[in-house]
Amino acid sequence: MKAYLDEITALLAKIENEQGDAMARAAEAVADVICNDGVVHVFGCGHSHLAALDAFYRAGGLACVSPLLDEDLMLHDGGAKSSRMEKMPGIAAEAFRRQGVRPGDLVVVVSTSGKNAAPVEMLRTAKAAGVRTMAISSSAYRSHGGVLLDEADLPVDCLVPYGDAVIPVGAATMGGLSTYASLFVLNGVLIDGAGRALKRGVVPPVYVSGNVEGGAAKNLALERRYFDRVKRL
Repeated sequence: MKAYLDEITALLAKIENEQGDAMARAAEAVADVICNDGVVHVFGCGHSHLAALDAFYRAGGLACVSPLLDEDLMLHDGGAKSSRMEKMPGIAAEAFRRQGVRPGDLVVVVSTSGKNAAPVEMLRTAKAAGVRTMAISSSAYRSHGGVLLDEADLPVDCLVPYGDAVIPVGAATMGGLSTYASLFVLNGVLIDGAGRALKRGVVPPVYVSGNVEGGAAKNLALERRYFDRVKRL
């Protein structure tokens, strides 16, 4: 357990040290979205879609975050199927069309490898529609076909090693790092972006726990505000 904890904390510290400027630029874009009453759409396939879910409709999360989900690319309806379909062209463009993304929004694509058809197509579709894009991906895959960091308007390198897992167990390697890295980057950017919006004089729309006094009523007001923009509400 300690070896795994050491790997996780070392990676997060490395991201903070090496990607601070990139994350700050992305946070400025999030602040723009908040100040212009836009939406941050987050897309990922397989385990990468966990980042979209983590940032969505939770205590301490921005209400203007919309997970850009396609069930064929998620794990609960067939993990092996989702892995294969992520490599098929055409799916992401249709998912984007159904999301209702508008100019002034931000599309965040999370993909550690940055090379499979769906995440690459999502990024390119958003850019073609004139929407600003952010990518969370690893430079360790650049020499293996990863392109997201080179094509995104706002690239952030999650610095996950090639192959993801880091703890040797006999002939196998266990303990993936990508989920921790993507959650840290995404939530760090959203929090910083909210703070920057506040400094501009705009109060960021943030959910509170529904289990604290007054929380349910506050959240209901935010739900009503974003119900037509955040597709999964």
